[in-house]
Amino acid sequence: MAVLVATLALALVAPVQAQAPRGNAAALQGNGMWIWVIGASHRGSIPAIVAQARRSNIHTLFIKSGDGRNYWRQFSPALVSALHRAGLRVCAWQYVYGSYPTIEAQVGAQAVRNGADCLVIDAESEYEGRYVLAYSYVSSLRRLVGATYPISLAAFPYVHFHPGFPYSVFLGPGGAQFNQPQMYWRTIGTTVDQSFVTTYTHNRLYKRPIAPLGQTYAGAPTAEVQRFRQVAQAYRAPGVSWWSWQATPPASFAALGRPVPALTGYQPRIDYPALRVGSRGDRVVWAQQHLFGAGQRQPITGYFGNVTAASVRAFQAARGLAQTGVIDGATWPALLSVRPVAVRWQIKRTGTRVEVVAVAARARGRQVTVAAPAPASAGLPAIRREIPPKR
Repeated sequence: MAVLVATLALALVAPVQAQAPRGNAAALQGNGMWIWVIGASHRGSIPAIVAQARRSNIHTLFIKSGDGRNYWRQFSPALVSALHRAGLRVCAWQYVYGSYPTIEAQVGAQAVRNGADCLVIDAESEYEGRYVLAYSYVSSLRRLVGATYPISLAAFPYVHFHPGFPYSVFLGPGGAQFNQPQMYWRTIGTTVDQSFVTTYTHNRLYKRPIAPLGQTYAGAPTAEVQRFRQVAQAYRAPGVSWWSWQATPPASFAALGRPVPALTGYQPRIDYPALRVGSRGDRVVWAQQHLFGAGQRQPITGYFGNVTAASVRAFQAARGLAQTGVIDGATWPALLSVRPVAVRWQIKRTGTRVEVVAVAARARGRQVTVAAPAPASAGLPAIRREIPPKR
């Protein structure tokens, strides 16, 4: 595979803009297609790519711009300008590993400076359990591109399968404003409809618009591709996108260009996961951030124990809810209406000793410094890897 990568220096030499770039959040609406290698997509012919995009009703191209510390030169100002002139929106996406988070942030910012309408973070297994590094990456990226530039996360779709993944950092305060879960139903081994139920049930807890990422690879039947589009409409998704250009057969390109009728009588089914004593993982971290924001000062550990249960009961009592100590379908809406406390995960060192404390409140409880490398639940292994790692 002819992968075009630049040296690390390319990501570092470009000056930071005095004024933060604005981007274009509309790029995450409508129909999009992901491109891994430009040269392997219609042989790198920009006119051919543009013509195919128009035939297939594709409005946005998500083009790879970086891999770890390496910037991909294929995402150039000339490419972005040519596609913009053709009426297409262009977003950059980078695969991140977490070993050098501040450099990865610089690689992402380089694509923004090169004209990207939005930036998508493809973070997967390498970032599991790495809360400090995720915070370092996200905070560094925001300093470089500004607080309002449109950023999206494309990660594992089944949140409950990955209790150690820092969704609450990537999608939390100061993180990505959009969520593009990789809903590859055939790879997961489920149906289109069930993939929506499971993904939305857990991802909507993070309160970011969900723009499903579907598959046109691995022999996905065109009937299922069209069903994915219909169900996304029923769930009122702002947009959908597809992986990937290189692997999409002509029949699937044609299917994307055909209008699909709305589903008659279809009712989206979205549940709330119940969290109770014994629950653990990032969903508990997120719930504890909301409890802290509601005035329940307790450690943010990722483990739902008796202290968290008492905090939940106190919150339920204050909101006139049944005091069950369980975060259920009646409690989640009230809890999610609270502004979550913003957490700065970091390691505090005193001489040669690493101090691990639970929570120290700052700025009237609106920000929390956690002097630990991660919540206790960060060490939990994945229950299942529904999306195999990209290589």
